[in-house]
Amino acid sequence: MVAKSKSTTTVRSFKHLSSFERGQIDALLKEGKTKRYIAKKLGRSPSTIIREIKRGTVVQRRSDLSTYEAYFPDAGQAVYENNRSNSKRKVNQVKDFLKFVEDKILHEKWSIGSTQYR
Repeated sequence: MVAKSKSTTTVRSFKHLSSFERGQIDALLKEGKTKRYIAKKLGRSPSTIIREIKRGTVVQRRSDLSTYEAYFPDAGQAVYENNRSNSKRKVNQVKDFLKFVEDKILHEKWSIGSTQYR
């Protein structure tokens, strides 16, 4: 007998926004569309769209020196790439640490089970 799954959770498939999608967000914003409409149109979560708009919004200055905020897809892409670059550095730091620990365990007989501190 096979047990039936009663799971109500959906499988998430995380996918980064593409440059093309950022351009679509820009065009739809300029048409006055809502963030929810944009999310539905792109098949994305509204929170993804909100975060992207926040990421790509830049303060601009008019000729009379007053300021306004506007979304720029290139700015969003640049922030995204910078964040990805920083996350890769963190992964490399973790790899270095794990290699250090592995070396200590294998060659210097360190134990990871000890909870005593000196």
